[in-house]
Amino acid sequence: QVQLVESGGGLVQPGGSLRLSCVVSGSTSKPHTIGWFRQAPGKAREGVACISSFDGTTHYASSFEDRFTISRDNAENTVYLQMNNLKSEDAGVYYCAADLANRFIPQKTVVQMVCTTATADSWGQGTQVTVAS
Repeated sequence: QVQLVESGGGLVQPGGSLRLSCVVSGSTSKPHTIGWFRQAPGKAREGVACISSFDGTTHYASSFEDRFTISRDNAENTVYLQMNNLKSEDAGVYYCAADLANRFIPQKTVVQMVCTTATADSWGQGTQVTVAS
């Protein structure tokens, strides 16, 4: 199992940018899908973007794909979420999560499933993102 610690949230004005970081520790030698998920007040948790630690395959929710970028630094065991042109509706608690992946299944399928179902084996504690002027 892995442990995840998020950082980088905060208050930003509409149109601004933030970069979230997720440091992954534990069984990092095993392939995982690492994802960012958002939970707005009173709403269900939803997938934002996910990436395969095995081959870097990514998946984005349609609401975010033209403004957000997920990336990984395997040497630092860190996954980033660069968020640009933030909108008020992007606000919420952003969670980093990891799901053990089967590397014998096409990673496009694996990553998409984790992101769309918002299910994962391990979760971080979350970081708050507030977008307001």
